[in-house]
Amino acid sequence: MKLLVTGFDPFGGEKINPAIESVKLLADEIGGAEIIKLEIPTVFNKSLAVIEKAVREHQPDVVLSIGQAGGRSAISVEYVGINLNEARIKDNEGYQPSGEKIYEDGENAYFATLPVKAMTAAMKAVNVPAAISYTAGTFVCNHVLYGVRYLAEKEFPAMRSGFIHIPFLPEQVLDKANTPSMSLDLIVKGLTAAIEAIVSNEKDIQARAGETH
Repeated sequence: MKLLVTGFDPFGGEKINPAIESVKLLADEIGGAEIIKLEIPTVFNKSLAVIEKAVREHQPDVVLSIGQAGGRSAISVEYVGINLNEARIKDNEGYQPSGEKIYEDGENAYFATLPVKAMTAAMKAVNVPAAISYTAGTFVCNHVLYGVRYLAEKEFPAMRSGFIHIPFLPEQVLDKANTPSMSLDLIVKGLTAAIEAIVSNEKDIQARAGETH
């Protein structure tokens, strides 16, 4: 199995992005799967173009994208991407869309095709705070989650894909009172467990009785 794992560059005035920093530290092989690492720009459309080029070059079985979600306290496995670009801030090239569709001929939403419950459970099993998220926002992270699924639906039906949001690093919250963070080592540990779950679970597990996210 071959996994393409993407991480964004810094954005929003931050000097570092835990997304690409954690991706860089992943092993080159996890659970017997080859890990291909790719940095992508925090830019609408261009981010998807970079991923599409890599998909055509490497023909991965899975595309897993990692993004920063400052303010969240746990690693969040995203369940759904929506067909909407709505930016509260400008992207790294100064574009700030409002109320536009990502693809005019796309569905209103696409669900991730990765085992989100198994991934969340695997991270919790190694004592990494994790939860399923039902909103990836409307910035470039959602743009990528939705756009990669669109590409898969249109051209690569066997390719699975999904998205994980990770918290700020501790050094990013020194001047952000009451803002959660997570160490880079713990993030990498969580992502590794999530990837192992992707490799070993072609279909998702059932949520345990009484479990909430």
